[in-house]
Amino acid sequence: MSWFILIFSGALEAVWAAALHRTSQARGRRRIAPGLLFLVSLMASTAGLTIAMQSIPTGTAYAVWVGVGVVLTSAYAIVTKVERPTAARLLLLGGIAACVVGLKVVA
Repeated sequence: MSWFILIFSGALEAVWAAALHRTSQARGRRRIAPGLLFLVSLMASTAGLTIAMQSIPTGTAYAVWVGVGVVLTSAYAIVTKVERPTAARLLLLGGIAACVVGLKVVA
């Protein structure tokens, strides 16, 4: 169950990163919704990391949390055309994803 919570928390990291980006693009009242999404997903993400770290070693949990967040945030940026899907970027993101899976296998 801890691994599921950790992966979900990493996905929420991507949500708050995307919401933070949207907040910087919006003006006036249009900033409220992404700002609230940022705050809620940030709190839920770190709470999930805290719960997962009770049974998963700290270094492993943090690396997986960040790795999942990085890969999903980058995938979102590529899909929304904020970043270009270069071969090098995709290869390196695949390497991060492989390392996250590797940490699960050896933990």
